[in-house]
Amino acid sequence: MLTRIGDYFIFLGTLFRNREKMGVYLRLIIDECMSIGVGSIFIVALVNTFIGAVTCVQTAYNLTNPFVPKNIIALIVRDSSILELAPTLSCIVLAGKVGSNIAGELGTMRISEQIDALEVMGINSSSYLILPKVVASVLMFPLLVIMAAFLSILGGYIAGTLAGVISPEEYVSGLRFEYKPFGVTFALIKTVVFAFLVSTISAYQGYNVKGGALEVGTASTSAVTNSCIAIVAADFVLTQVLLT
Repeated sequence: MLTRIGDYFIFLGTLFRNREKMGVYLRLIIDECMSIGVGSIFIVALVNTFIGAVTCVQTAYNLTNPFVPKNIIALIVRDSSILELAPTLSCIVLAGKVGSNIAGELGTMRISEQIDALEVMGINSSSYLILPKVVASVLMFPLLVIMAAFLSILGGYIAGTLAGVISPEEYVSGLRFEYKPFGVTFALIKTVVFAFLVSTISAYQGYNVKGGALEVGTASTSAVTNSCIAIVAADFVLTQVLLT
């Protein structure tokens, strides 16, 4: 395990050596942004809308004390969505979609010797293939999480009002009650860290594949598993550092 962690950090160092011209990366980054960002909008929007709706209804179900104001439901949905559900859950979903795609793509290129061909031509294959994916992930994940947080709160509003557990006025009042702007900053900081971890761990797994198609599938599975573990571990560390 320690050997693989060391190999991972050495691999990160290769991303920034012997880079190509910025114009080459710009085109690749735009392509990756389209693939990672636009291609993930639907799944992130769907998951977070329903998560917000479920959080609202379940919170209302558990608030049995008549002395607790109903606008607390909206406050719980807001804080849960911004601080935890939108950044962490969205990045876990993206680890399954984007991470497995990165690992599978690089693994296929490795076993078909396309990466070897780039290195024969004198191109730093890790920088050329992986750095645009990392930059695109760091750029697009926060945008997706902002959308996710908004849709999660909106989903709670729609579910709560349609189910009759909270009125629109109470929901809006709860959203405004004791709002702390740093929560958004915290969520975006977490998301940038998660994006870096997902993209680099997945790229490391795919780039170092040895074998055939079976090993590519194993690398994709390992990429998702390791990314999820890294996300929850980093989530705990960042929460301890930034919120305590």
